Amino acid sequence: MMNILQDFYGNKVLSETHVFSPSGVYHQLSPEADHGTYMAYIKSLPINDPTEIFGLHDNANITFAQNETFTILGDLVSMQPKTSSSTGKSREEVMEDTARGILEKVPPPVPVGPVMEKYPVMYEESMNTVVVQEVIRYNRLLNTVRQTLNDLLKALKGLVVMSGELEGMANSLYINQVPTMWAGKAYPSLKPLASWVVDLVTRMEFIHEWIDHGIPTIFWISGFFFPQAFLTGTLQNYARSQVISIDTITFDFQVMRESISELKERPEHGVYIRGLFLEGARWDSVGFQLAESNPKELYTDMPVMWLKPMPNRKAPTSGIYLCPVYKTLQRAENKHQRIQKVVTWKNKNQDQKVATWKNKNRRTKPGF
Repeated sequence: MMNILQDFYGNKVLSETHVFSPSGVYHQLSPEADHGTYMAYIKSLPINDPTEIFGLHDNANITFAQNETFTILGDLVSMQPKTSSSTGKSREEVMEDTARGILEKVPPPVPVGPVMEKYPVMYEESMNTVVVQEVIRYNRLLNTVRQTLNDLLKALKGLVVMSGELEGMANSLYINQVPTMWAGKAYPSLKPLASWVVDLVTRMEFIHEWIDHGIPTIFWISGFFFPQAFLTGTLQNYARSQVISIDTITFDFQVMRESISELKERPEHGVYIRGLFLEGARWDSVGFQLAESNPKELYTDMPVMWLKPMPNRKAPTSGIYLCPVYKTLQRAENKHQRIQKVVTWKNKNQDQKVATWKNKNRRTKPGF
């Protein structure tokens, strides 16, 4: 807010040569301008406000158009006749094929007992507790998915009563939406059903890789059901190793120059993570700082990042950008949508550039 106010409150805005946007369309008028001049200027302004007036990149128009298109298409799909499909199959046949296809892809729940034996509760290693908790959370979701799919298949055959919940689930499968009863047991996601299933399978592969081969060198933060527990566990490990209070520890962040394949060992303290994406900006690997997005490039991968626990850390007062991290593309004040950590990037002491990023309100998020 302070950065925005600095753009519009100050002696500089009184100059007749002052402009409020890079293109110069929005500018100050001469002090001698009369009422007619003001009216003519107002009428000359664009009917549709360009993105620059809001401090946004031109790519924001693409995102807006995509969201509008998806909304319209979603409404059209929901209005389609429910008696038959374009493939010639009946609605029930389509739902049955979809249910069976998901059952074939989704893995069974992970036996918790062997995981707890291999990764027992240890004071010096909180990641053992994290992986067990992740297994329990994913198992709850997998059980719900598999049980409801089997119930739906029975209902379609007339073996059990088609309840209201099963009917709602069937409608969701038909229009490629995640059923409400699944979403209530799952992690935040905006993906359509097909992509959601693929993502769930990929997440379980990450968990199985951890279970089978030990604690990862680089953690895929997008694969966590509850990433806050992972971040807290990282701080706990450091606090216990240094015998200090966890309340005095916060994260410092370092973007790594090494690629995923080049990082072979875990850091002495903290963790390496991957899976963050930038929206509205990109990471310049040459200048090693934030840079403007390339045209038509809406999302860009962040390199591996090192989350370093630091005791009594004093946040830099200049040359950095504080970037919020979201779980999905949807900005929301809901506490379940935002990870309660903020990534900071040093931007070569360019305070003016940092102010620009604050005005544009860039954000990062793990996955999308």
